Amino acid sequence: MLRGILFSLYYKSEQILYRCCSRQSIVCTQKPYGAQNNRNRLIFLHTRKMASSHGSRNSDEDTNTRQLLKDVNEMILKHHDKATDRTTPVVKFRTPDELASVIDFDVGSDPVNDEAIKRLCEATFEYSVHTDHPRFFNQQFSGVDKYALAGELVVAGVNSNAHTFEVAPIFVMAEKAVIKKALKVFGYEHGEGTFCPGGTYSSMLATNLARYHKFPDVKGKGIIGGPRLVMFASNQAHYSVVKNAALMGIGSDNCIKIACDNEGRMIVSELEKEIQKAKNEGAIPIFVVATAGTTVLGTFDPFNEIADICEKHGIWMHVDGCWGGSLMLSKKYKHICNGIERSDSLAWNPHKMISMPIQCSLLVTKHEGLMSKAHGLEVPYLFQPKKPYDVKYDVSRDLIQCGRRADAFKLWLAWKARGDEGFEKHVDKAMENAEYFLELVKKRDNFRLVTQQPKLTNISFWFIPPSLRNQKEDDEFWEKMHLVAPTIKTRMQKDGTMLVGYQPLESLVNFFRMIVINNRVTHEDIEFVLDEIERKGADL
Repeated sequence: MLRGILFSLYYKSEQILYRCCSRQSIVCTQKPYGAQNNRNRLIFLHTRKMASSHGSRNSDEDTNTRQLLKDVNEMILKHHDKATDRTTPVVKFRTPDELASVIDFDVGSDPVNDEAIKRLCEATFEYSVHTDHPRFFNQQFSGVDKYALAGELVVAGVNSNAHTFEVAPIFVMAEKAVIKKALKVFGYEHGEGTFCPGGTYSSMLATNLARYHKFPDVKGKGIIGGPRLVMFASNQAHYSVVKNAALMGIGSDNCIKIACDNEGRMIVSELEKEIQKAKNEGAIPIFVVATAGTTVLGTFDPFNEIADICEKHGIWMHVDGCWGGSLMLSKKYKHICNGIERSDSLAWNPHKMISMPIQCSLLVTKHEGLMSKAHGLEVPYLFQPKKPYDVKYDVSRDLIQCGRRADAFKLWLAWKARGDEGFEKHVDKAMENAEYFLELVKKRDNFRLVTQQPKLTNISFWFIPPSLRNQKEDDEFWEKMHLVAPTIKTRMQKDGTMLVGYQPLESLVNFFRMIVINNRVTHEDIEFVLDEIERKGADL
């Protein structure tokens, strides 16, 4: 199916290239919008040859361009076929020095020919990690939606800036449609939003919206001489919260970390205690980050309780739903996010659980019109008021970004193809695979869970190697256990059989973190993970 889609896209790209190279004119005729028959609104393209048959179409450069695109398109298809073949290694691991001996990374010298460019592309595919592989469990992204991949290629082919309707009409309309849908998914009756270059950027915008909402004068006068502002997040929230505090001039010291319970959920009583403490010190709390799916343990903060406190103290509540927000697409699992609709803003990364190509991130807020007030500026050379369309579709009027990739289009195309039901099935399968893995871990004596009842597809666990079984679990035991996961990970990385991540967490020594997303993953793949860890650690 993907092969058919990509072949069709390549064929269309050749047609476009042919028209451009032949200097054909493209005349668009359109029936009036008031016409009764909607089909009359379709645009018909009429072409008229402007050059002889011996024009630039036959030039060597144009022929080479078509061949290069055709060859790279075939590489993408081969890469996809390999990535979904379990006999193919997840990665052909090479160190940085080894890669530098295979590929000349220096630029700026004499140009190379197209054959050399093709070899560089082939080497890139050969030595890259197959993140679409059903045994890639390393990160909170895996697999790629075929329709979204097609959308990604269309975006690259059109190569426009999604900042105004003037230059990106389809992309802007698609983004507006997806934002409208996302507002509904997350329970916002009204609001607005934007696509962002990653979840960190989404939360940065939310931080600025919260500050402007409380102190609108800061946009013009700045923060000098103003009150001390503080913000709050759990000690297991994403590290970008602290980065954004520093970047926004609030200061990393004024990002207060709130303790969590044994399952990784923010302790709400501690949040209120810290808010009151900040107030007593003369500071002004402006922002609380609640997490829907923490990076390591995949836990969900108690949204309703946090919302109660934020409403009580007049604080902006932001939800980092970059990872776990996708549960809102599932009728079976959305209850885990109860209370998320009470937030003021929410960040979501569809490139995570629903396998959109990276990057695909967005921010929504229920405060309609606030983005324009907080970020908008008069820019006469770009955002002219008199245009032959509603200028609200010049979306960068309300944003910090000017140069914008059309990341919304791939999600829009995939949503058109799959519908709500398709995304729901994807989420449900990932969750059910994780539940199956959880039960397998519980049945094996040489594995131990970090948390007993994970709420997302993160399954964190230790493997106890033969030499440490039935040993006293003292400091020496845990010092040795700290080395187990890195050793096994290095072995699997070099062999390329699979990839599973690991990390420590506060006082806990290194443990494996299994992430299940890819809808090609089967029960056999999940069983393979535990068997392979046992094989790789049999001599430890």
